[in-house]
Amino acid sequence: MGTRVFPRSPTIAVALAVCATVAVAAVLGTVDPWLPKIGLFAGGADLHVYRDGGWRVLHGLPLYGGPVVLGLLYTYTPFSALAFVLLERIPGAFVDDLWMVVNLGVLAGCILLCWRILGYRITPYLLLVTALTTVTCTFVEPVRTTLFYGQINLVLMLWVLWDFSRPERSILRGVGIGLGAAIKLTPAFFVILLLALRQWRAAAVATSVFAGTVALAWVVVPRDSSRYWTSTFFDSTRIADDAHPSNQSLRGTLTRLTDGQAPPWLWLILAGAVAVVGLVVSVRLYDRDERLLSVVLGGLTAAVVSPYSWSHHWVWLVPLMVFVMHRAVSGNGRWWFACAALFVSTAAWPYWWGPNFAVVGLFLYPPSWPVAFLLQNIYVLVYVPVLAAAIRMVTRRTQTRPILRSVVTDPPAPDEAALLCYRESA
Repeated sequence: MGTRVFPRSPTIAVALAVCATVAVAAVLGTVDPWLPKIGLFAGGADLHVYRDGGWRVLHGLPLYGGPVVLGLLYTYTPFSALAFVLLERIPGAFVDDLWMVVNLGVLAGCILLCWRILGYRITPYLLLVTALTTVTCTFVEPVRTTLFYGQINLVLMLWVLWDFSRPERSILRGVGIGLGAAIKLTPAFFVILLLALRQWRAAAVATSVFAGTVALAWVVVPRDSSRYWTSTFFDSTRIADDAHPSNQSLRGTLTRLTDGQAPPWLWLILAGAVAVVGLVVSVRLYDRDERLLSVVLGGLTAAVVSPYSWSHHWVWLVPLMVFVMHRAVSGNGRWWFACAALFVSTAAWPYWWGPNFAVVGLFLYPPSWPVAFLLQNIYVLVYVPVLAAAIRMVTRRTQTRPILRSVVTDPPAPDEAALLCYRESA
């Protein structure tokens, strides 16, 4: 049960209502939602890849032998295809809209879990704040892109947040991380974080769940499992060109910075160093009771050090915004400026290349612009000040107030004249 109560401020409610209204207008008004290849309601490519994976399992067809639906490659684990059988059972005429509604509900659930990790009591007013924040975040580019493609990243983030919202002694803590890693490998980074936090049982639960899913898939689809874990797993070229601006990872930045000339070992050294620093800082934050920021930094670090991070992998920016909102309402209004800067730099700003073609996201803006390098690496550049601020938080000495001590002194000598007057009056 939370101990904090979110302040009932009409100003905050009105401001969030305005932000939510502007976000809806921006999501639906800046790009025609039915525009082919980019409109919010004209997507669903990744969702149909998921469904095709489930369909192939049901019909005994290979997952990794070649392109699946829409000419795309299946890059997820064999167990994910087993899980996606549930999506395949939903009629195609309804699955896109239904999955978008589910994703919006999951987004709201993620924000609620953030408040819970921060220790807030769930009140009707906080539910209103959550609803308005959810709508506002639909114009955050990773969220908008997740909704457009029908991605599963919000679900994976929900499972991770659910784990960290549970008591440390809970026997279920770690289940969400294990399931997330079983579908997409990136959440496995949180197993390392659990080990660094010395939460051995949670780490063991997550590892056991993951191992169990691998074993289950090996029994059900042995050929696909063998091919994935011995070949496909090591083939990064199946995803996309590392230099493409959509690769918002340290490896993508390094590739673009050196025109593809950087040796692989250089990325491994840099990514390893960032991972270690991120883990150490996350542990220190957790020890200082900044648990949400600890988890958020873990999610952002996983996106940075991953070989290939699509922009929709950066949905961890939403919990980061919740944390910044928490700091703003906790007494320091200057954090609202940080929240605004974070939103502006990561929102789904469109750029129209022609009357019928647009892109969404600053990293896809024209490469001829003088600031193109900054835009193409915008998420990595956002990560840098977040990491720097987190380092400052864990290295800053705790402010201590001076302790007042009682001092016993001899009483002052009595005034002779006052004493004489007292005797005479007596």
